[in-house]
Amino acid sequence: MDKNLAAELAVNKVSIKLNPFAEQFLARTVVGAVSSLRGTEDVRGLELRLGRGDVELVVNGNELALTPFPKEILTNTITGLVSSLKGVGKIDSLKITVKAH
Repeated sequence: MDKNLAAELAVNKVSIKLNPFAEQFLARTVVGAVSSLRGTEDVRGLELRLGRGDVELVVNGNELALTPFPKEILTNTITGLVSSLKGVGKIDSLKITVKAH
């Protein structure tokens, strides 16, 4: 993956400042996980929202319906990664936006 990626993160509706390493790690992890789903090979932009036991995923402007297994994998992977970031406490909801340049 040789794209330049920019990521934004909000936890519990509060924006989390990411250093360059954390931003790239988060962006590449999310894009890697999402691009393994059918029909998402060329990710140019995505928005992932987790909250109240639900996952909403929009890739390249198209909302994707997810079955329970990918929902669980994405939820566990992303909350595990984000919860280890400085300044992030209990996660009730989160939103990640990634754009390729």
